[in-house]
Amino acid sequence: MPSSPEDTAESTGSTDPLDSWVLHTTDNGVSWITLNRPEAMNAVTWDQRERVIALLADASADPAVRAVVLTATGRGFCAGADLRGAPSTGDRLPGDVARTIRLGAQRLIAAVLDCEKPVVAAVNGTAAGIGAHLAFACDLVLAAESAKFIEVFVRRGLVPDGGGAYLLPRLIGPQRAKELMFFGDSLPAAEAERLGLVNRVVADEELAATARAWAQRLAEGPTRAIAATKQLVNASLDADRTTAFAAEAMAQEINMTTRDANEGVASFVERRTPKYRGL
Repeated sequence: MPSSPEDTAESTGSTDPLDSWVLHTTDNGVSWITLNRPEAMNAVTWDQRERVIALLADASADPAVRAVVLTATGRGFCAGADLRGAPSTGDRLPGDVARTIRLGAQRLIAAVLDCEKPVVAAVNGTAAGIGAHLAFACDLVLAAESAKFIEVFVRRGLVPDGGGAYLLPRLIGPQRAKELMFFGDSLPAAEAERLGLVNRVVADEELAATARAWAQRLAEGPTRAIAATKQLVNASLDADRTTAFAAEAMAQEINMTTRDANEGVASFVERRTPKYRGL
């Protein structure tokens, strides 16, 4: 991806071990967030989760960031949650599990859905459990040919969490979602593309270049219009037509006050290529 772990550590000057577990660089307006615990198939720890949430919030607030790529190193994109780093709470009491999920896995998925910049998942390997949902929450999903997706919860006698029962029916319909969640079978990247869970499958060696090309196109686009479009599409899944139409009209009203919208219209009239600045 954009740099090696060693290069990233040197560029940040950080000695915090967490910075080597979640690599971060910003390149040409693109924030690259890379899970980097390949020995654990990038099962995400409590600390990693908080770091990713913070980086997504930073991307939303930073006008210099206009797109995000979420990816990983090694053979796994994310093998699920690694709870070994979670704070100890002693004996479990009623409500503890629900609170942990609400403040943990659900916050991570919400951070992707609510990020004001478009988020591209570059799935380099196995995405299981919350790892699969992390990919599905992204705005665009690229997958290497060797990648696979697993709704692993049923294998452990668990209910899907991290937004799975919310995301999957909206992406592929309830019957397909139930099939994946009831059986927990491994879903190859090509089949995930056929179902509509993945935008495009590419050769493993082409994943980084394709992710970079897609992210660069997004970073050169009208950032605020894309953010509004993302919000409209996400909200439409839970809205009636009247509400969705009203939101669309208001979004266009607000967007027409931006520099990029005026640049887009002017470039059309003047028959030239627009130059968007994300403003």
